[in-house]
Amino acid sequence: MSASILARKLGMTQVFDAAGRVVPVTVVEAGPCSVLQVKTAETDGYSALQLGFSDKTEKHTSKPLRGVFAKAGVTPKRFIREVPAPQGEFKPGDVITVEAFNDVRFVDVIGTSKGKGFAGVVKRWHFHGQPATHGAMGNRVPGSIGSSAYPSRVLKGLRMAGHMGAVRVHIRAQELIRVDAARNLLFIKGQVPGAVGGFVIVEESPQWVVSRRKFSFALPSSKAE
Repeated sequence: MSASILARKLGMTQVFDAAGRVVPVTVVEAGPCSVLQVKTAETDGYSALQLGFSDKTEKHTSKPLRGVFAKAGVTPKRFIREVPAPQGEFKPGDVITVEAFNDVRFVDVIGTSKGKGFAGVVKRWHFHGQPATHGAMGNRVPGSIGSSAYPSRVLKGLRMAGHMGAVRVHIRAQELIRVDAARNLLFIKGQVPGAVGGFVIVEESPQWVVSRRKFSFALPSSKAE
């Protein structure tokens, strides 16, 4: 299975690739992550690792979670998620670091997008809008939302105004430009969902996703620095 790690978004910057071109990157602080539980097909019906990232005080940890952390022999963690079990033998208390991505070129990033509050159909769904001249008085309204005779109701899933953002976003096959093992940093090309300081999951991209890419930038000879 592919490598996975929990991370925190630090912000964006730019680096130069091997050809001297500027590449915009997002810097994430990835790990070290502690293994809290090991799920197996025999005991749980599926294989996965439960990871914890970012220490927090025991005072602000619920009593059931204290037992989970104590059983694994680690300090309380703020961000807990299950990821696919990578290759190798793991047990509670083990630590996963960014060094697991030294030979990885493309990653998937999963996070929660920024919340935008209430938004209309033009901003939320990119509707074209109605005419803004010649007496039109509703240029940013959606127009008709249903039929009159049949089925005489608004169909489910119709794109309308409402809360925008704050949803789970899965970005596939982003290039991993650099791995900084000394500072637990990953430099990922392009944007990463969420606000600065938000938590994300970084996973190695499946081969079938990578094979669909049409182009890629040249990478430095060595990513580990």
